[in-house]
Amino acid sequence: MAALKVLAVAVSSGRVGYVFLDSGRLRDWAVTTTVSRKGGDLVAFVQGLINTLKPDVVVTEKCDGECRKGTRTKQLIAAIAELASHNYVRDVAVARPRHFQSKYEEATSAVARHPDLIGYLPRRKRRFYEFEPRNMIVFEALALAEAVIFGPPEQLSTAKG
Repeated sequence: MAALKVLAVAVSSGRVGYVFLDSGRLRDWAVTTTVSRKGGDLVAFVQGLINTLKPDVVVTEKCDGECRKGTRTKQLIAAIAELASHNYVRDVAVARPRHFQSKYEEATSAVARHPDLIGYLPRRKRRFYEFEPRNMIVFEALALAEAVIFGPPEQLSTAKG
């Protein structure tokens, strides 16, 4: 495993989650709904994270044909990638890894590796007519970060520059 400081930001409709891993260890994470309303607010929020956490790499979701995000969300992700380039921080866009049948199985697996996230784990799987729990975005950000750290060597070499 590389000794990288990785900031992964996941954007979804109405919420943003991030995780910060230092040498593969989870150091900081949060979910916010207020900064997802305006692009300027999100950029300022991520700029604050970059200034405070000083990551080597900023990871976002790759918005290609397989991406399930809406137009507005894709614009916000692009703004984060552009911000990283202005800060001389390597931006790596990775496809959203889907190694589990559901996000709930993915979250349970993530909590086994990072017990500090136990409070973000939903109590039960949602029913089809219910909204997704707001905290699930943290697990999406963690999956993006781990895709760079533990993924194929070419993603890691892209992250290292």
